[in-house]
Amino acid sequence: MRILVTGGVRSGKSTHAEALLADATEVAYIAAGRPADGSDPDWDSRVARHRARRPSTWLTIETADVAAVLSARQGPVLVDCLGTWLTALMDREALWDAGTADVYAAVDGQLERLCEALTGLSDAIVVTNEVGFGVVPAHRSGVLFRDLLGTINQRVAAVCDEVHLVIAGRVLRL
Repeated sequence: MRILVTGGVRSGKSTHAEALLADATEVAYIAAGRPADGSDPDWDSRVARHRARRPSTWLTIETADVAAVLSARQGPVLVDCLGTWLTALMDREALWDAGTADVYAAVDGQLERLCEALTGLSDAIVVTNEVGFGVVPAHRSGVLFRDLLGTINQRVAAVCDEVHLVIAGRVLRL
């Protein structure tokens, strides 16, 4: 089963996603989108916190190319999170200052790869931020990020069997 888990920052969405696979032993936890430039000083501590609460049999893979990892996997996977994946993609491809049409085309190509890889899996949990709940800065980068992540969420939801919305640790299955 493929499930998209969405919610606001610190809503409990990653904890819920991990609980969905709690009985599985050979899970690939994909920490999506480590910034190559080191611009996220909390990355290592977040990944370490998640690793500490998961079974030791889970494999942690830190990557910006989630589609490539998904395409090579056979067993259950947990991708956390599409927001960091998008940020890393925008950084890697230098898209923050590109023309809007170029940004959408570049992201669409990578999103297509991601959705194709997800479709080939039978057990996948994907975590994302729900952009409709957050305060988005009114500048171009904030609006661009919100619009792109909203599109990504919709496209990934379309290839998933279920969507779970997590608010304050409570889960609503959509």
